[in-house]
Amino acid sequence: MEIALYVLAAVLMVGGLVGNILPALPGIPMIFGGIWLAAAVNQYQHVGLWWLVVIGVLGTVGVIVDFVAATLGAKRIGASPLALSGAGLGTLIGMFLGIPGLLLGPFVGALLGELASGTSVLRSAHVGAATWMGLLFGTLIKLVISFVMIGLFAFAMLIG
Repeated sequence: MEIALYVLAAVLMVGGLVGNILPALPGIPMIFGGIWLAAAVNQYQHVGLWWLVVIGVLGTVGVIVDFVAATLGAKRIGASPLALSGAGLGTLIGMFLGIPGLLLGPFVGALLGELASGTSVLRSAHVGAATWMGLLFGTLIKLVISFVMIGLFAFAMLIG
């Protein structure tokens, strides 16, 4: 049974890495779940409370970055408050529309918000593109945080 649980923990971690790229899966929570499962199977001998807290804090930062990255991309180029709200709303609505919604939601939300503030179509498209670039940058940061989480887990298992 132990081996099956370790395999499940590994599947969760690998699935979480894939989920960081495919927005249909909750990547970082899956990775943390796999780490926690492996720690529990090992009765927290190698990965104890403090390791789980540190890894959990990193995971929380990763999830927050995921939600705000698109908005920060728009803010960086001086988007209007309506565009920032649109990017956030587009991200939220996009979560319920599958992969196309997650990829296009922040862009469309920022574009529509900027258009509603009275700027040109070209400027609105520029804000939308910056929002999408923020989303890509957020994905990169999520991947880095995910690998750090797994690396800390592996380190704790080796030294514990």
